[in-house]
Formats: sequence, structure tokens, C-alpha cells
Amino acid sequence: MGQVVALTGQVGGAKLVDGLYRLRGKDLAAVVNTGDDYEHLTLSFSPDIDTVLYVLAGIASAAAPWEPAGESHALFATLKAFGGPDRLALGDRALAAPLLRSAWLAEGRRLTEITLDFCRQLGIGARVLPMSDDQVRTHVLTEDGAVTFQEYFTTLACEPAVRGFQYAGADAAMLTPEVSNVLDAEDLEAVVICPANPYHTIRPILEVPGMRELLRKRGAPVIAVTPIVGGKALKGSAGKMMRELRHEASARRVALEYLRLIDGFVIDAEDAASAEDVRASGIEVLVANTVMRTLEDRSALARAVLAFAQTIRDRRLQEA
Repeated sequence: MGQVVALTGQVGGAKLVDGLYRLRGKDLAAVVNTGDDYEHLTLSFSPDIDTVLYVLAGIASAAAPWEPAGESHALFATLKAFGGPDRLALGDRALAAPLLRSAWLAEGRRLTEITLDFCRQLGIGARVLPMSDDQVRTHVLTEDGAVTFQEYFTTLACEPAVRGFQYAGADAAMLTPEVSNVLDAEDLEAVVICPANPYHTIRPILEVPGMRELLRKRGAPVIAVTPIVGGKALKGSAGKMMRELRHEASARRVALEYLRLIDGFVIDAEDAASAEDVRASGIEVLVANTVMRTLEDRSALARAVLAFAQTIRDRRLQEA
């Protein structure tokens, strides 16, 4: 068995990373979206990174995995009493990572170093890697202009119609040595694009210069898992965004977003009828249960994805 790299973000992505971690442990590297990062009250928030950390460490809230279990909001209530912002509910426990991250960034440390330190402190054997140490920010284009994803999500409650996306800073961002090393590993077994919004979670990762080239360099199978089941996103606003971009909200459409990048695509059994449409695009398809309600669901999907990658790898060897 070799190295497995997951491109990830959001709750669905973190769940699949957890399933892969249960199978591969230290041989897993999760490259996490930072396009949704933001600054608030002078603190640096990395919501996708922190969600992955909470889930892998086993401390995530079952109802809200983007925050630790047992969360409270006493500080937020006090901030409001002093006239502070009332739009973004800051959890007491969830402030620990941003506080340390902000302090250490101010000391000149890299975001990657800080995140790997968090992994060590939380007992996580896998490597959780920011997609870049350079700042990239996803902007949502609306009829009233461009807004950061955080503003779109929090202040505007995802209400404005989406007309497109910009990835500010991506063209100048650089791959970190850590990301380059895991994607260039001679024993790279598979790259898994986790079930997450293709526009504001996965695309920012792919926009970092050199990322797509590294994904293909070793020739390891690249497998994507759909975040759309039955025409709906299980979490988040992917379905809404697709419709507003005048695309069908379907697993097939997600596959087309990754055309010429992926070798295989995993769709849910509910969408089995669309498998042939995806295959017609030259992408191999696996039909599986992609809805991860339990820990066993996470492991089962991870096992199916890795077996799918092995099948593609074996077929290539036979053809060669």
C-alpha cells in the first residue's frame, strides 16, 4: 500500500477523510481548501482546516462538526453585550485554534507548520496540509458585485444569485514543499477528490499553480466523489449554485467540472441511472453508497474508493 492524498474541505469532505484515515493512518495526507479562510476581530479563521482537525481528532460535535463537541457561546454573548458583532456566532472552544493560529502567524510561522503542530498536539497521525501558505480568497460574483465567500455565506445567508467565482491571489500562490512532496511521492497510490462543493472548496485547491500538473505527474488514479445525491447537495449550497450558473444540479454535472482531471467518479446508488452518461465522457464510474451517516459508512465509502482506484490501476497495467 502506498500514499493516499485527499483534496478536501467542508463536512462531507472531512467525513471521507476520516474514513480514509481509519484505513490508512499516517499514509494519508489531506490537502485542505483555504479559499474560505477569513479574518474576524483580528483573528485568522480556517474553517475547512479546523473541521478536518476536529473530525480526525474525534472531538467534533456530532450535530455541527465544524466546531468541537460541548461548544458554548458565553464569549459571543458577552461580545454582543459590549456592542460587538452579532452576525458571526463565535464558539468558545472553536476560538482556540484561531487564537493560536493568529499569534503564531504574527511570529512569522507558516500556516502549514502551525497546522502540522495542531495535528501532533491532537494525536492525528495523518498530515493535514493547507493547499498553500499564501493567501487565496474565493469571491462569489453576484449581480451586485463580488463578495468574499464568508460574506456570501454569513452576512448574505447564501441568498444572492451566483453568477461566477474569482479566486483572488491564486495566480500568485505557491505550492508548499509538503504538498509537493506528497503528490510527487513515488508510492502515490491514489488521489481522492472528496465530496465537497466543486466551486468554492475544490476549485481553489486546483487553482494553485502547479497543482493540476502534480496531480497527474505520477499517474496515480484520481477519483472524485459526488457531493450531489438525487439532485441535491447533502450539505452546503452546491445545488443552488449549479442552478444559478445554469447547470443541472446533478452528479453528472459535478463529473464534468473535473473533466480531463479525474479517472474515476463515484456516484450514489440513487443516481445509478446517470452512470452511463458519465462514462460517455470518458470517465469510469463506481456506484456506491455515498451518504455517510455513521462511522462505518465513512470507512465503507473510503474502502470502495480505494478499491476503485486499484481496479483502474490494474487495468492500466494490463493494457500496458
